Amino acid sequence: MAYKIPLFNLNFDEREAKAAYDTIKSGWISTGPKCAELEDMFAKMLGAKYAVSVTNCTDALHLCCLLCGFGPGDEVICPSLTFAASANCIRYAGATPVFADIVGPEHINLDSADIERKITPKTKGIVVVHMAGYPAKLDEIMAIAKKHNLKVVEDACHGPLSEYKGKKLGTIGDCSAFSFFSNKNISTGEGGMFVTNSEELASKAKLMRSHGMTTMSYQRASGHATAYDIVELGYNFRMDDIRASIAIEQLKKLPEDLNKRMAVRKRYVENLSKIKGVVVPFANCTEFTSNYIMPVVLTQGSKEDRDAIREKIHAAGIQTSVHYPAIHKFSIYKDYGAVLPQTEYVTDHEITLPMYAALTMEQVDFICETINKAING
Repeated sequence: MAYKIPLFNLNFDEREAKAAYDTIKSGWISTGPKCAELEDMFAKMLGAKYAVSVTNCTDALHLCCLLCGFGPGDEVICPSLTFAASANCIRYAGATPVFADIVGPEHINLDSADIERKITPKTKGIVVVHMAGYPAKLDEIMAIAKKHNLKVVEDACHGPLSEYKGKKLGTIGDCSAFSFFSNKNISTGEGGMFVTNSEELASKAKLMRSHGMTTMSYQRASGHATAYDIVELGYNFRMDDIRASIAIEQLKKLPEDLNKRMAVRKRYVENLSKIKGVVVPFANCTEFTSNYIMPVVLTQGSKEDRDAIREKIHAAGIQTSVHYPAIHKFSIYKDYGAVLPQTEYVTDHEITLPMYAALTMEQVDFICETINKAING
């Protein structure tokens, strides 16, 4: 069905089209000057030292795990309430994901106490996901990591420009990954960014994203090199200049887009706080955040009841989603035997509502009225 109010609205106009066109007309479309411009712009916006553009966030996470030294025999703690890539990237490196629970419906990020409980002599690191663009409890998590000498990877795919105590998400751990997938705050179709404050990790990331080659094609084509060596077992994780040119335009729009999302979020919280049977995660968060999605959690009923409520909302022309099915419940991870009561409650009771800058206050009011009717009759 065609929804009157979709879950997401692509923030594209002629600027992205012109940027892509100009790059195509330039005669250079693979990794080159536009990728370098994007990397510099992205790092400066975050206050990070280094940013390395890659094909997607999954590949950025893969690099994070490899460069943090995760490998066979190691365990890496991560949430189950996230997209599967957050755990898969650990396995790509040969390590084993160990799922920790979330705090609960009010704070759907990793529970520091459960992280501590899951640490063993094999634990090598933690992959922290900032759900919906809201910061995990990083002071507690970083203290645990320091105590046990663990690496911290920030999966910040939901949180470009989100903050935690004055620092941008993705600049606090050892390295981080951002997503430019089509429905993210920054959209290029596919694309991602590896971020770090370590010169060593950034240099290795640049090598490994392009087959471990010491020079790139653009350097050779522009006369800055005539040959190359291969010094690492690398991959083809390169972003192209067409997508980078689109991302540059998206970055220019990002601050205004996030400010508008804040107003949408405020209206949602005001309305939803009056509805019986609903919890709004991170309702009391005062940090500046990306507001990537608008999750709510039902306080009663079953998964089937949640799905029936979603159907009523859909019938009114409003699209919803679920973020996310629990990873530890997927067939490929069932044998890991994770027991995560808070995660399982949220995955069975969560509904993701429309969230984008172009939502009007009238649309938000209508969505909330529809939810109230669907839940409370």
